[in-house]
Parts: sequence; structure tokens; C-alpha cells
Amino acid sequence: MSEISLHQQAHVAMLHDLYEAITTRTKAAETIRGYDPMIQMVTPSDIVVFVHELVQRTSDMEEMRTGINKLLNVTYKALSAYPYHEPEDGTYFHLCIRNNKAMVSIMERIRPVLIRFNKNTNDTAVRAELAGLWNELRPFMNYYVIKENVLFPMVEREIEAFKCISVMWSFHDQIRKDLEAILAFLESDAEADLRQLNRWAGDLFFNLYAVKFREERILFPVLEQKIDPAKIEALWNESVELGFPYHNPDKKAADAILTDHSAGELHDLKTGLLSIEQIVLIFKHLPVDLTYVDEHNKVRFFSTPPHRIFPRTVAIIGRDVNNCHPHESVHVVEKIVESFRNGSRDKADFWISMRGKKILIQYFAVRDDQGRYRGVLEASQ
Repeated sequence: MSEISLHQQAHVAMLHDLYEAITTRTKAAETIRGYDPMIQMVTPSDIVVFVHELVQRTSDMEEMRTGINKLLNVTYKALSAYPYHEPEDGTYFHLCIRNNKAMVSIMERIRPVLIRFNKNTNDTAVRAELAGLWNELRPFMNYYVIKENVLFPMVEREIEAFKCISVMWSFHDQIRKDLEAILAFLESDAEADLRQLNRWAGDLFFNLYAVKFREERILFPVLEQKIDPAKIEALWNESVELGFPYHNPDKKAADAILTDHSAGELHDLKTGLLSIEQIVLIFKHLPVDLTYVDEHNKVRFFSTPPHRIFPRTVAIIGRDVNNCHPHESVHVVEKIVESFRNGSRDKADFWISMRGKKILIQYFAVRDDQGRYRGVLEASQ
């Protein structure tokens, strides 16, 4: 990759050797000892490039998550010692860190109550208290939604070695899954299975703190180094619109207001003449969420109904649709798109359960008057 120096290439090659030794348990301790001086010089950028290359050559995300956890345990001291200056108050990353700190505060309150519940699983008051505390963590999942829909698209545009974010997204999904499992158990009348409960809780403690560390000591420093600060701060308003969980400030005044001079001009749609404003209003009032992906797999449009089922931000415009889905499910999207492209299918339907509702997700192949494939329309209701 063009952005990697010879010095960094050596570090990344070392990380691959370490990963291989650790995950295959082949002379792991010996390999770590042999590389110790170089391990102490590992930088956040080295990790980002290494994970990017690892994702390109490995398909098993669960295996990757486990291996990366072990590798980062080895490099933890070096990354902790890497020069780090917390972002200034009022900046985008400082806002992210404030919400992370609020999450940690909740986790520290959970710890003693979990210990008390382990001592007496029949205490319904403690069980309810524990469920209430885990419920306080639920809003934090919206911070991950912000990252996936606002921050990650910018990373893809601005950073050549961007695939590390697919691993972080996978950790988000695992955290969401474990949190919902704990809450479903505690809010039911099921007999306490302490082994399972503690496994979920242990995984949540580890993964939540691990993602926080990897944001603040790996991802954010690399982005601050490689991306114009103005582009990072431009994420503020869209993120605030989606809603930070615990600290959600006001939107900032835009530097410039863009005027659409064609708003009043009528456009011939073959079955009527409409202005841009009228077209936007029609899409806004349709009782479905719409997203259009063109024939090059790029997201080109999404509608904005009052209550969108799935969050969308303008940051995804121009984004490759494969990067808009978790690594574990992207193969489903690829299969649908390929079937539309080769003409073997024109439609695909899915039903899912979410927040107590049944959601219908439909994909339609978009073809022009000559039958040529022009993309995919996603409709959710």
C-alpha cells in the first residue's frame, strides 16, 4: 500500500508473525520474546494497517476478533505509552470520549450489584436493580449507530487502510447481542444460570472497555493525524441528530448555507411535472424507508420519513453498499445484488423482529427501459 513506509512495513510484518504464532499456538512465547524490542515501538497506525490487511485475507470474523484481542493484549503497553493528548473540549472526538466515560460510570455501578446477585440469585430486589443498571446501558448502543453511519463512512473515504472498522463493527454487534441476552434473562422469571449470566457479563465488560480503548488510543489518533480537522468536526451535526446517548449537545451553526437554485424549476417525470421541493416532500411522506444503490454498488439516495426504521445519514452517499453492512452479513447483500445483476432475480423479501415489531425489508432490482441493470431499491416498513 502506497501510504506505508518501509519502517511501518517491518512493524506490520512483525504483527502478522505475532498474530500467526498466537492464534496457532506455535512458539507464541518465544516469538513474543524475540520481537519484544519492536513490540515496544508499535504505533496506532501500525495496528490500523495490520488489521486492514488481516481483514482482506481472513473471512472468519469471530476467529479474527479472538486473535486481535490476544494480539492487542501483547501490544497494550506500547499503545498505552504512545503519546496521546485528549481532544479539546467542544471537539467531536471529545464528545465521543465524554459518552464513553458515561458508559464506564454505569459499568462500574453494575460490578458490585452483579457480585451481590451472584451471592443470592433469589433476591428479586437485587435482580431488578441489576436489570435496571444494564438497561441504563441500552442508550449507549446509539453511540455505535453514530459510529457506523457517520464516522465509519468518513474513514472509508479518507483512510486507505479502512477495513479495521469492519472488525470494530463486529464487536458492536456482539456487544448488542450480549446486552439483549442479559436483559431478556433478568427481566424474565427464568431460574438463574450464573455461568451463562457471568459469561455474558464478562464478555460485555471486556468488549466495551476494549472498544473504548481502541477508539481513543488507536482509531482517533490515526484519524487526527491523517484527516483535516474540519472534516472531522463536520460530523458533529449529523451525529447530534442521531443522538449521542448521555451527552448530546446542540447542533452547531453551519459555516455556509447551500441554496438549491433549481428548487422552483419543474422537472418532467413523464407522468407529471414536479419541482425538487415537491419530489423531496413526496419521498418524505411515503410510509416506507427507501434507499437506492446504483449499478456501481454506490449508495445514491435515501428517503427521510418522520420515523425511519433504520438510521441513514448523508455520510453514506457515495459509500459502497458492502461497507454499509456488518462483515458477517455482507455476503447476503452481495448474493442478492449479484442475482439482480445477472437477471436471475428481480426481488428479495425478508421479515425481521425489531423493538417488538415485525419489519418487512424488500429489495427490488432497478432496470431501465432496455432492461439494463441500474441498481437496487431497498424498501422497509
